[in-house]
Amino acid sequence: MKAYVFPGQGAQFTGMGKDLYETNPAAKALFDRADEILGFKLSQVMFEGTADEQKQTNVTQPAIFLHSVAIALTSDAFHPDMVAGHSLGEFSALVANKALSFEDGLQLVSKRAAAMQHACELKPSTMAAILALEDKVVEDICASIEGEIVVAANYNCPGQLVISGSSKGIDLACEKLRAAGAKHAMHLQVGGAFHSPLMEPAREELAAAIEATTFNKPICPVYQNATAAPAIEIAEIKKNLIAQLTAPVRWTQSVQHMVKDGATSFIECGPKKVLQGLVKKINPGVEARSL
Repeated sequence: MKAYVFPGQGAQFTGMGKDLYETNPAAKALFDRADEILGFKLSQVMFEGTADEQKQTNVTQPAIFLHSVAIALTSDAFHPDMVAGHSLGEFSALVANKALSFEDGLQLVSKRAAAMQHACELKPSTMAAILALEDKVVEDICASIEGEIVVAANYNCPGQLVISGSSKGIDLACEKLRAAGAKHAMHLQVGGAFHSPLMEPAREELAAAIEATTFNKPICPVYQNATAAPAIEIAEIKKNLIAQLTAPVRWTQSVQHMVKDGATSFIECGPKKVLQGLVKKINPGVEARSL
């Protein structure tokens, strides 16, 4: 069975999607439509923008979404048995499996980015990647940081866990994690503490936008970050999308569940090969490639 997977923030680069735009008329139409919906030339920032411009949440999220969705929707080879997306990628997955229209998906991603950006501005916060420690060790050290919010945010693959929290809390946690034997405990270049309780201020705004959006029954199950389980019912999909803001991305568990349910081939729809690498670390026996 084929599982199509969609990346989140961090996969962007200057020139992303330009080949697709120039060689695929159907993809070009989606890029042009996105520029129109957003009211600014997202395609121009993707093709020519600086790294700093592309790091801004209100640019990065729609850009990754647009590129991933354009790959999936314009490919004759896209025939999913199941889909999943990493963080933001969950919205791309829901457009690809017909639960959301392209227009509605893009508008939700744009509103999500704005709400998250606002939440980030309320308190200095960040994320850090931790390598070569057991999940339980990382979780226990995060819980031991007093007076600061620090939580496990992305279970990417065995031995790779991203933590999220206040800037001070992350500094303290990284110090303790290095002392505990982490091979790597390094801050990520992100706007704030995604997938942590510090995103709570964005929750109401995103929930209102999701509830006001028309969802359709998907053509195949989506394995959602908050539960690492398949969902097909609209009410459940919406609930998990809202929960995702403040809950960890359970990517390791999602891939394991998809394999258990019959996935033998993981096909990434996105600008790089980030998820393929994670999938192979989670289960070396499956095929992992790009669309």
